[in-house]
Amino acid sequence: MLKKTLKDVALAAGVSPATVSNALNNRRGVSDEIREKIFQTARELGYSRESGARKPAVRLVVLKRHGLVVSDTPFFAALIEGIEKQCRLQGHELLVSHIHLPETDRADLLQRFSTDHAAGVIILATEMLPEDLALLSHLRIPVVLLDSRFLGCSYDCVLIDNEGAAFTATGHLVEQGHRSIGYLFSAVPIQNFLDRAAGFRQALRQNGLQPESCCRIALEPTLEGACRDMNKVLAERSGTLPTAFFADNDIIACGAMKALQERGFRVPEDVSLVGIDDMPFCELTGPRLTTVRVFKQEIGGIAVRRLMEKIAGDPVVLQIEVGAELVVRDSVRRLSIQEPSDKPINRKR
Repeated sequence: MLKKTLKDVALAAGVSPATVSNALNNRRGVSDEIREKIFQTARELGYSRESGARKPAVRLVVLKRHGLVVSDTPFFAALIEGIEKQCRLQGHELLVSHIHLPETDRADLLQRFSTDHAAGVIILATEMLPEDLALLSHLRIPVVLLDSRFLGCSYDCVLIDNEGAAFTATGHLVEQGHRSIGYLFSAVPIQNFLDRAAGFRQALRQNGLQPESCCRIALEPTLEGACRDMNKVLAERSGTLPTAFFADNDIIACGAMKALQERGFRVPEDVSLVGIDDMPFCELTGPRLTTVRVFKQEIGGIAVRRLMEKIAGDPVVLQIEVGAELVVRDSVRRLSIQEPSDKPINRKR
């Protein structure tokens, strides 16, 4: 029996081949009614997207809960580029789906995957919560979670060594003589930031400092939001600021830097800053941002290679944490022993 083609599905469904392709790849521009008709037709014909491919496809699922962390940034662009490159090297087609939580239910998720016969799935899990894992419980193909981890999780995970990265960044501030170190943390909690908080606390404790007494400021994890929130804090706060801040990521650090400068603080003369991720714009800020470099493309490639091992039958569940490295630029100043450990806040009118 001849294998059915995309054109066969289009003819039977009474639509164009382009519409079938858009529907099966979950692209926009296809109504729910037509999409369901195409899915049903494909099932009835026994159509498989594997029939024209050299190897089974790999599906990348970009999960978004609020989109405040997973957004159109260089970090996620590099991560996805690493996935695409590794799939191409191994001869696999990459299919990409965008799913918004919590609107997507299990039945809808399974329906989306029912016709492409992907060999495995990589879930961009940055904004996932532990309860979202239930959505994956009925998938019968290998799954690798990317950019997050969960205690007791039965799925393989590939992510940054977030705790180690924060430990390194905070340790650099201590090495430069800072003893009053604050924490600019994301107002939107995700597992990665919780792990970075643990690394920050550990670095302080290991150097004889008390994390419980440090200045903590919650900022929205967007450039505009972090700047707005930091401006508000500086306008309302009295007293002193720490001589240095560790930020959950470069976006928060750069937004805070802008606000500090708008309020008359000099970076790093008055306040030092360090972030995590090594975004391209870190080289363009004034001053250039000291940060911890995350190997984004490499992490994407590792996730693909791990998925290939799962497809080949590896039964072991791994959590792979990829190390990071300190990149020293201009946003951290070395303090002398005689200097005060904090800076008075002078509100700029």
